[in-house]
Amino acid sequence: MDLAQYAWIVWLVVALICFIIEMVTLEFTFLMIGMASIGGLVSSITGLPVWAQVLIAAAAALLLLLLVRPKLLQRLHESGELNLQGVDALMGMAGEVTRTFVRGAGEVTLSNGDVWTARLSPAVQPRDPDVGERIVVTAIEGATAIVVPAQR
Repeated sequence: MDLAQYAWIVWLVVALICFIIEMVTLEFTFLMIGMASIGGLVSSITGLPVWAQVLIAAAAALLLLLLVRPKLLQRLHESGELNLQGVDALMGMAGEVTRTFVRGAGEVTLSNGDVWTARLSPAVQPRDPDVGERIVVTAIEGATAIVVPAQR
């Protein structure tokens, strides 16, 4: 019994493992190695010797990692849309006053559903916005949103 005739099973297992790891990492490295393993699988099915299968898979992995992966990463990141998170995502967010402001401080509900204690920005005329009035977040200081009334 020649074990080389079952090499395609090894290539298939390696490819599947790489694809599963890629689903967790999402950086295209294991995707490229998995694709190269498919090349080894195809060369195994065609009856090439094991050394040729390994050589084909290694060359495919090298080419995919050096030529295809950088292009994929570039395309992924060229959308220009920033994925802001945390406090940065709140800058410029709209909302409305949910609790009456007293001496420039009150409570607002932002468009994402978050409820924040709020203070009127010192850059605007001092007044107390009414409940239901639209606001825009200009800064975050600790756990307090600094807001200005929205332009109508």
